[in-house]
Amino acid sequence: MKITKKVTFIAKEGCIEEVKQLLTDMVAPSIKEAGCLFYYIVQSKQNPRKFFAVESWENADALAGHTKTAHYAHYKANYEPFVEHKYSEDLDILDAEAYGF
Repeated sequence: MKITKKVTFIAKEGCIEEVKQLLTDMVAPSIKEAGCLFYYIVQSKQNPRKFFAVESWENADALAGHTKTAHYAHYKANYEPFVEHKYSEDLDILDAEAYGF
């Protein structure tokens, strides 16, 4: 069963660049992982302190594998000093077949 999530990050005042770097460093290695369908990092134009990671995985095993990677461990060990608030939402991809999922 596919797992799709949106993780919202609110950077602390003065920490936008640090959060941007930590999150964008996750993209290239994550999209190469087995079971990653997509992995996007976006930043709000209205609130530059707000970032979203939107990611989709083929199944729970693929997502679990992601959390065991070196790049995930680096992010996990370093984001808290720069992030004021973080929360996650589970999503459904509508018309996933159109995307080949």
